[in-house]
Amino acid sequence: MRNFRELEIWKNGIFIVEKIYEISVKLPIDERFGLKSQITRAAISIPSNIAEGCSRNSEIEFKRFLEIAMGSLFEVETQLTICIRLDFLQETELNDLFQILNSEAKMINSLITKIKTHS
Repeated sequence: MRNFRELEIWKNGIFIVEKIYEISVKLPIDERFGLKSQITRAAISIPSNIAEGCSRNSEIEFKRFLEIAMGSLFEVETQLTICIRLDFLQETELNDLFQILNSEAKMINSLITKIKTHS
């Protein structure tokens, strides 16, 4: 069993959740049960799946949870893009977050590739 608290991808995932919550308060109140709920749940899913994967005994299971975390990361990116397109948020205020998401995706993908290579 791995210690997820030591993984940079988990730490970055927690940081992404914090940033999404900061941004989500800017969404219209009528999006409370729509886009706001969806984007916060997707963000929470990133570090949660990394942590859950660490509890698994096989590399294949760990890799599967990393893939789910990656899917959630892509959901967050898509939902942020929708926020921009609907004029809920400005692209300029999200540029740093998009870079963080990109970096996180690269790190998760790198770990997935490493697991594939050693399996």
